Amino acid sequence: QVQVMESGGGLVQEGGSLRLNCIVSGLIFDDYAMAWFRQAPGKEREGVSCISWNGGNTYHTDSVKGRFTVSRDNVKNTLYLQMASLQPKDTAMYYCAVDLRATCGEYYSGEDYFSTFFTRYLEHWGQGTLVTVSS
Repeated sequence: QVQVMESGGGLVQEGGSLRLNCIVSGLIFDDYAMAWFRQAPGKEREGVSCISWNGGNTYHTDSVKGRFTVSRDNVKNTLYLQMASLQPKDTAMYYCAVDLRATCGEYYSGEDYFSTFFTRYLEHWGQGTLVTVSS
């Protein structure tokens, strides 16, 4: 049984930092790309960051580029999201997810990566961890 467990969320002031963690069990972690997505109240899910199976490729959506960094430790079966310069617009539930593909980037086979992620390749995600950024 695959289990995905996020942690590290909390309340932080604007400009602050947080590191999210995600531990995955029940599958061969380094067979898969991994992703973070978020959902704010009343809004649709938004892809945030992804990382390829070996950490060689990463991608961050424009709204977090330069502020967020995704990484993984395949020995510990753990995914990370280091978030800096947090803004109130970053307030959301953050989810860690297994992507059935092995690689990631802005595009996949000519299509927007995160569009295909939500429609075809999202597999196994956790309960989420809440990030609240106060102004």
